[in-house]
Amino acid sequence: MAHETFKARLARNDIVLAPGVYDALSALVAEQAGFEALYLSGASIAYTRLARSDVGLTTFTEVEDTLARITERVGLPVIVDADTGFGNALNTQRTVRGFERAGAAMVQIEDQGFPKRCGHLDGKTVVPVREMVGKLQAALDARASAQTLILARTDAVAVEGLDAALDRAEAYLETGVDALFIEALRSPAQMDAACQRFADRVPLLANMVEGGKTPVQDADALQAHGFRIAIFPGGTARAVVHTLQGYYASLQANRTTLPWRDRMLDFDGLNEVIGTPELMAQGKRYE
Repeated sequence: MAHETFKARLARNDIVLAPGVYDALSALVAEQAGFEALYLSGASIAYTRLARSDVGLTTFTEVEDTLARITERVGLPVIVDADTGFGNALNTQRTVRGFERAGAAMVQIEDQGFPKRCGHLDGKTVVPVREMVGKLQAALDARASAQTLILARTDAVAVEGLDAALDRAEAYLETGVDALFIEALRSPAQMDAACQRFADRVPLLANMVEGGKTPVQDADALQAHGFRIAIFPGGTARAVVHTLQGYYASLQANRTTLPWRDRMLDFDGLNEVIGTPELMAQGKRYE
């Protein structure tokens, strides 16, 4: 799906399942698995590029560079986590322009104060509604194409309660954003409340974090609630770390990779995934 059609895809009732990715290789493997869209997770960039927590340490340029590497390699629409816009309204405009140039299909902007943190960590703060509305208006004004979608996220459930979070989402929707993300809903009842208020008016995103605040459900169950986008943003990094722990422990214990061979690709297998034969054939055209 070209990202120019992502807005039309979201107008359908069947949910878009977007796995978390953090670099071009994870994005390529996800594309080959048959997904329709990808979610570039800011937390996963912090995990993989910095080996740090999602506490506001990543920068605009690090995310922009990662996004550009992904969109150069895969053709799927990418929802990109822009955190708080990396500053005020003017920073948010720079972020939107940069991410749009780098190929984003949808840019997610949240209402946390700084330093921001993962939506499923405790101790979050949120900026005033008026400040966030200004950021969202700045984001909408900055984009060159209406096909570059703006997703407004509120983290207010944990700070101000569900009713206040829903009222914030209402104010954000009034600015003209293309989708809403009410982070860290605590129960199926809260998920239903959000969907009852908004699902008929705008695409809603559900965030599934293993061990997080929101009960993890499958995409079909989320669709039944009324969500139109389901992301599993950090599961990729958690799966990779789990695999690496086993691989490195085996190598250290056995002094060879042989016991792990049935759980890994060989040299030719990896080259097949990343398209080395096609790349070599393309190179021969220029000899």
